[in-house]
Amino acid sequence: MAGGAFVSEGGGGGNSYEGGVTVFVIMTCIVAAMGGLLFGYDLGISGGVTSMEEFLSKFFPEVDRQMHEARRETAYCKFDNQLLQLFTSSLYLAALVSSFVASAVTRKYGRKISMFVGGVAFLIGSLFNAFATNVAMLIIGRLLLGVGVGFANQSTPVYLSEMAPAKIRGALNIGFQMAITIGILVANLINYGTSQMARNGWRVSLGLAAVPAVVMVIGSFVLPDTPNSMLERGKYEQAREMLQKIRGADNVDEEFQDLCDACEAAKKVENPWKNIFQHAKYRPALVFCSAIPFFQQITGINVIMFYAPVLFKTLGFADDASLISAVITGAVNVVSTLVSIYAVDRYGRRILFLEGGIQMIISQIVVGTLIGMKFGTTGSGTLTPATADWILAFICLYVAGFAWSWGPLGWLVPSEICPLEIRPAGQAINVSVNMFFTFLIGQFFLTMLCHMKFGLFYFFGGMVAVMTVFIYFLLPETKGVPIEEMGRVWKQHPFWKRYIPDDAVIGGGEENYVKEV
Repeated sequence: MAGGAFVSEGGGGGNSYEGGVTVFVIMTCIVAAMGGLLFGYDLGISGGVTSMEEFLSKFFPEVDRQMHEARRETAYCKFDNQLLQLFTSSLYLAALVSSFVASAVTRKYGRKISMFVGGVAFLIGSLFNAFATNVAMLIIGRLLLGVGVGFANQSTPVYLSEMAPAKIRGALNIGFQMAITIGILVANLINYGTSQMARNGWRVSLGLAAVPAVVMVIGSFVLPDTPNSMLERGKYEQAREMLQKIRGADNVDEEFQDLCDACEAAKKVENPWKNIFQHAKYRPALVFCSAIPFFQQITGINVIMFYAPVLFKTLGFADDASLISAVITGAVNVVSTLVSIYAVDRYGRRILFLEGGIQMIISQIVVGTLIGMKFGTTGSGTLTPATADWILAFICLYVAGFAWSWGPLGWLVPSEICPLEIRPAGQAINVSVNMFFTFLIGQFFLTMLCHMKFGLFYFFGGMVAVMTVFIYFLLPETKGVPIEEMGRVWKQHPFWKRYIPDDAVIGGGEENYVKEV
């Protein structure tokens, strides 16, 4: 089939293990997914805070002056200030660097420890921001928040993929994205509430980031470690007991043997980083762990997520209206993620990627056109209520498309395609690429908007078109495939099969031959 190989519900010949979906594993994954609250809350809170006049006048007086000077009052350049953008983007630079440290910690000490470190760093960073008296304290706080996000995003998706049974792995893993969207919505609601405060509303917004951090820290104590992680550290009996508990079955011999074989093969790999870059059989994992996070950010979604109030205010929405509009897009984000949770294990990853991509392309083109018709290239003009409503409607349509495709799948697919021996390295690449391009978008979006004007939305729409074609031709379906047997999927794909030898590693390392479907 052109565009990629589909596999059956059974996972392309993969094993069907004993056991089912237990309440224990669902509750465990829900608690673990709360790590997404850290990322989501920050994505939502920063844009609202940077649109509050009290915050701007205290830390960024130049931006505050720009907003009130008639010569700068254009629709595209109101907030064009590199220092202001650094406040938002510095977090993601720290997350990029910390993700490499988190990779080593996750592999050596387990997923729980990484979650704990992430929660503590985020907690300290939120306190720095809440009590900041100068820009330096703000930036230090943001850097600490970035360390928290780097560790949480490194460990949580891997944890979820390893704990979940293959048949519902997508839905449980998307719990991470669901927590992100809830964090964004809560942040938008808090920003709206604190904007009504006479003084220090921004401190309350930034300080409440401590709440998801505390949840993360407590969760890291409550959660059990994954069987995969236990095996990596030689805890074979505990790993078997945990597998029995999360599968709700006494007979887990087949799955446990596959995990043991994968672990033994992984231990023979002394340098996961060297292997993922040098061995051809890991080429598909390397490409997707690099390309998917790049494409996820180049959709332009973070333009909406952490600059939503600023963007709406730039386009002429009143202060309250800009924050309310951000709340609306946040609510759409949450509801649409539920669609992905329902559909991902029923209809697969590819169909969501493709449909969401087409929906996002159309929405970006329409938004760019409506803005261009009202503001042109000069940036002067005003929005009529009807046009503002249409812009908001198509932004919501765009957010919905992202929320059931590239949002959750951008974390799910990279976390489920890497064999155990390169999994921490693959996830570190995924997180670091994601954070690097989040940093670039955060640092330069307002400048890009000032210079590219409404054409910026066409730029993002064009990039979504490219990535949709990429998915169509290169991504096979991974629905229902046991995480340790992904090699079968690559071997059946018309493009990737050239990189997979006939004695391809299955289950992370045992030397079985690939079985054709």
